[in-house]
Amino acid sequence: MEKKWWHDKVAYQIYPKSFYDSNGDGIGDLQGIISKLDYLKDLGVDILWISPIYPSPFADQGYDISDYYNIDPTFGTLEDMDELIREAGKRQMYILMDLVVNHCSDEHEWFEKACADPYGEYGNLFYIEDRKEGELPCNWRSYFGGPVWEPLPGHPDKQYMHVFHKKQPDLNWENPAVREEVYKNINWWLDKGLGGFRVDAIINIKKALPYKDYPSDRDDGLSDIALMLAEAQGIGEFLGEMQARTFGPHDAFSVGEVFNLKEGELPDFVGDKGYFSSIFDFSTTSFGKSDKGWYACKKPSPDDYKKCFFRSQEEMGDVGFYSNIIENHDEPRGVSYYIPEGEVCNASKKLLAAMYFLMRGLPFIYQGQEIGMENLGVVPLDQVDDISALDQYQVSLDAGLTPEEALKVISIYSRDNARTPVQWTSEKNAGFTEGTPWLMVNPNYTSINVEAQENDPDSVLAFYKKLIALRKNPDYKETLVYGTVIPYLEDQHNLMAYHRKGEKDLLVIGNFQKDPQTAVLPSTCKNLLLNNYQDLDMNEEKTAVHLKGYQAIVIEL
Repeated sequence: MEKKWWHDKVAYQIYPKSFYDSNGDGIGDLQGIISKLDYLKDLGVDILWISPIYPSPFADQGYDISDYYNIDPTFGTLEDMDELIREAGKRQMYILMDLVVNHCSDEHEWFEKACADPYGEYGNLFYIEDRKEGELPCNWRSYFGGPVWEPLPGHPDKQYMHVFHKKQPDLNWENPAVREEVYKNINWWLDKGLGGFRVDAIINIKKALPYKDYPSDRDDGLSDIALMLAEAQGIGEFLGEMQARTFGPHDAFSVGEVFNLKEGELPDFVGDKGYFSSIFDFSTTSFGKSDKGWYACKKPSPDDYKKCFFRSQEEMGDVGFYSNIIENHDEPRGVSYYIPEGEVCNASKKLLAAMYFLMRGLPFIYQGQEIGMENLGVVPLDQVDDISALDQYQVSLDAGLTPEEALKVISIYSRDNARTPVQWTSEKNAGFTEGTPWLMVNPNYTSINVEAQENDPDSVLAFYKKLIALRKNPDYKETLVYGTVIPYLEDQHNLMAYHRKGEKDLLVIGNFQKDPQTAVLPSTCKNLLLNNYQDLDMNEEKTAVHLKGYQAIVIEL
């Protein structure tokens, strides 16, 4: 594997609406991000991925883009973006934008022109088909529920495809004109000094054509779109072309949101000549998911969690780098999801941090994760903003759950959990805004906030700083960045342990339960490098450790 400039970096995701509001309108903005760059630098962050900030009607929180060459006034101006790139550069930090090119907004001028003339050049940028009452070109279900087909505005005899929201018409990548426009836009931003892109929902750009129906899995008669994606062939032609025309010449970093990979495709995606620099490891977030809906999903146990990571690491091997996460803007808060109910505490939060962060790959921290932000819990339906959650509430009711049970289900998985404003202080609105926050603030902000943790050496924030410092420590960096992952004591219940072997032999051990347990070491402990408790109970020979509940340590053997 070729060594790249980004391999030893630490990345951080910003969901701009909820990061920091500089002007009191209740919505985070670019100047808010700029004002927190020193905080992020002090944390140890090198790469900042910013979720969409382009002009948008916000049907899907900015993932419906109406202009790829500008900034939505909600967040600021192009000049603010230039300033952010410039100020980040002064701090040796790189900015990533979100690349959302499976679809655009129905308010983008391309789609408006397609509606005006479905038979013209703009109509060919989308999937537009003739419409017959009671018939669909295929029975694919959109990710947000309902069929992927919607009547074309102004043309009752036509319909267009949207695999996401109906206000997000899919772009037809089979048309070379679409690809040319995408590459032109990517290069325009990279020429501005952008460090690269996170690439959204990219696996969906290749459809299995011609259209056909797949077996239905619900009473709606529709099919899971994953069945179509499993049959789609040839996406590599598009992605390889994009890499050669954009990321490659700029030596830019790209990380793909890639689900539904087919067997043997990893080298094509992230090998030395891969389409992307990296892809996210979604093995833990995908575990236990059900086609039936959220109500039928199963949360991973600690043993499931470790097996997911170890399987991913084995599959990747030395092919390339995963980007490792415990949460993002589309997932619930990791500490509320992976730690059993009633056992979420500072020790368990730190354990979860250590277990994922020291895996081989690029660690991503999602905003607020570094202070241990948690899920909202159950909130009234009228306060739910996430369109996926609202759809799944109805799915749960249709499956026979009571309204109370349905609310409990969506409280676990709702994307609102990760989108509540970052908790900066214990003051009003968590110090996020002087106005009215666009989304409710988690009520626990008075006890969980940056200000309370910045000067506390035993805080979750302090532990993340120690993790980052260890990964960047010249004595251990080579091992923690490039060393192999070798699972240890795999069969020991609720114990997650693995070697990082390279120039040195490091052992990461976590007691993934509230009750203490003992782990026998493979050899003598030479150095204790990290500990989420103040002390460590080790036998006299230094060959066994007696771990407290949720104790996590890193030792050099």
